[in-house]
Amino acid sequence: MQDAAIQHQNLNTTMAKKSVEARQRKRAKMVEKYAERRAALKAAGDYAGLDLLPKNASPVRLKNRCQLTGRPRGYMRHFGVSRVMFRDMALQGKIPGVTKASW
Repeated sequence: MQDAAIQHQNLNTTMAKKSVEARQRKRAKMVEKYAERRAALKAAGDYAGLDLLPKNASPVRLKNRCQLTGRPRGYMRHFGVSRVMFRDMALQGKIPGVTKASW
């Protein structure tokens, strides 16, 4: 019964807007599409050619977001989730090797 309450509690976390998530996926797809062309232009030093590529083709425009909630702040790269979800998952024992510190 307690597990059901915990799962229900996690479902009520705030999610990013669907339009923001869609925009992020679109940027990631564009970065992947133009990756080889960007690398070739950078190696050749053709910065005028780089300017002609779409802005969203630059990997700098990607934003790290929580895989579970889409939260853009407090992102932990090693786990791919925000600090809030990391804490919840760690307390539930869903992340192997992570325990709460006590001293």
